[in-house]
Amino acid sequence: MVPPGGCVINPRFVGSVQQVLHNPADRAASSNQQTAGTEATAVPSWQRCPQGSGLESLAALLSSVEETPDPIPTTIKGTIPTWIKGSFLRNGPGKFEFGEESYTHWFDGMALMHRFHIQEGNVTYSSRFLRSDSYVSNSEKNRIVVSEFGTLAMPDPCKNIFARFFSRFQVPKATDNANVNFVKYKGDYYVSTETNFMRRVDPRSLETKEKVDWSQYIAVNSATAHPHYGRDGSTYNMGNSYGRSGFFYHILRVPPRDEPADATADSPDLSGARIVCSIRAPESRKPSYYHSFAMSENYVVFIEQPIKMDLLKFMLYKIQGKSFHRIMSWQPQYGTVFHLVNRHTGEESDVKYRAAAMFTLHQINAFEENGFLVMDMCCGDNGEIIGDFTLENLRRGSGDIDKFYNSLCRNLPRRYVLPLNVDRQAPLDENLVTLHHCKATAKMIKPGEVYMTHEELHDAELLQYGGLEFPQINYEEYNGRPYRFFYSCGFGHVFADSLLKMDVHTKELKVWRHPGLYPSEPVFVASPNAAEEDDGVVLSVIVTPRKEKSTFLLVLDAKTFTELGRAEVPVDIPCGTHGVFSNTC
Repeated sequence: MVPPGGCVINPRFVGSVQQVLHNPADRAASSNQQTAGTEATAVPSWQRCPQGSGLESLAALLSSVEETPDPIPTTIKGTIPTWIKGSFLRNGPGKFEFGEESYTHWFDGMALMHRFHIQEGNVTYSSRFLRSDSYVSNSEKNRIVVSEFGTLAMPDPCKNIFARFFSRFQVPKATDNANVNFVKYKGDYYVSTETNFMRRVDPRSLETKEKVDWSQYIAVNSATAHPHYGRDGSTYNMGNSYGRSGFFYHILRVPPRDEPADATADSPDLSGARIVCSIRAPESRKPSYYHSFAMSENYVVFIEQPIKMDLLKFMLYKIQGKSFHRIMSWQPQYGTVFHLVNRHTGEESDVKYRAAAMFTLHQINAFEENGFLVMDMCCGDNGEIIGDFTLENLRRGSGDIDKFYNSLCRNLPRRYVLPLNVDRQAPLDENLVTLHHCKATAKMIKPGEVYMTHEELHDAELLQYGGLEFPQINYEEYNGRPYRFFYSCGFGHVFADSLLKMDVHTKELKVWRHPGLYPSEPVFVASPNAAEEDDGVVLSVIVTPRKEKSTFLLVLDAKTFTELGRAEVPVDIPCGTHGVFSNTC
């Protein structure tokens, strides 16, 4: 359903939430404010990982770079398997100033798209800045004229004093600086952030194509940069809307391409997009932030976490001279609510699944087994210490960067289990989870309400790598299905400094880690005729602050997690966000 009066707002809810406590004493006090039912012995994740000491400065990885629009060759060391054919596409910030004005926040940098084209054991590299309206307008004026997540555009100095004053009362337009991910709808590639705008792009040339406004197709003001893909070619995502009837979280579905009618079309097409289910926020002025969601074969799970957005502050932020990241706060008294929705019928379960306060940015996988839905996620204990990723903080020098790193929360993998068939007559406080291999619990605390505790999906070894984030799996074959392995980044520094392979059955780790090398999110590519889940390679872009023009594409054997080869790129590449592998371009 679409809520009546569905007018929309356009904040940029991107990446990590930025409300931060810098005082360790305040953090400790906050972490003690747990909701009822939290295990008294639980130690917050940020306290379980080692403290950083003597960390090197990463300022060199946060500088503006030039684009490389024409493909250039790379130098191959080792062997790139000849069966890999396609393009590794990545996205992320690449320009941090216009004229004499600089962005405040890392997420604000202009989107720079990268392509590593792999064929016959060779690799070429190219990159282009997204020609978004934001990029073009800023370039024409040679200053920042479009507000971003953490940077407020100042009034035009050429205007008179009255025009500058009244411009503060204008609601800013949402940015189309889509620097988070590559996504796919009906076979077309788009770059996406978390506003209502995406940009269609050519994955071969990286040329910018049409600007797409979600609200022209469906009554939502945004969509995440982390959709899920059905095996029928459909795409699922989440968006929201705000109107007289309240704030709604929406589960969206875009149907597959209509063959052959759409086969030769060269224009963006989200036709047929519909809202599968609408979930009303309990407090319309204080909805929860979300970055992604989980999907199994038959269900979508929306995690309503206690990172709250103050919509009144959003409306006033420009008058107050504050940027978007100031409207969010950690409010653990709300706990966490899991909304279970049948993705085929759109029906939401009338069971309320609750858990202690936690935050999550990225899910690992979700699957159904013997009447239960098993959800694996990267989770933290305290949303107030996710960290303020301003460029000033990230560019701190050696020694000073230790303090910032030690203020950050460390995310760890957890497993929650939702019973799909809850007997309302079951005894209270009886564990409803009967899967013999799961230590997670789910207990009915009153009819129709289930309280869950998680299982730690790791052992003590992971802690020495600083926890993990950016999880990836063999998505094509195992998303929404029982699986065994996931790949991720370890965070022994502010940016990832290791690559990890986790066996969720045994909780054993395989690790790739070398001092001074900082990997990107790992992406799995299956080998032809793969017989096992981890038959294939893992791709990651490795950067270093120690030497200019020393970036390389790393290729690991996914099974052994040992290096097969690398493709050295003779240009500088800054730290990025997310990426995908495409075997069609």
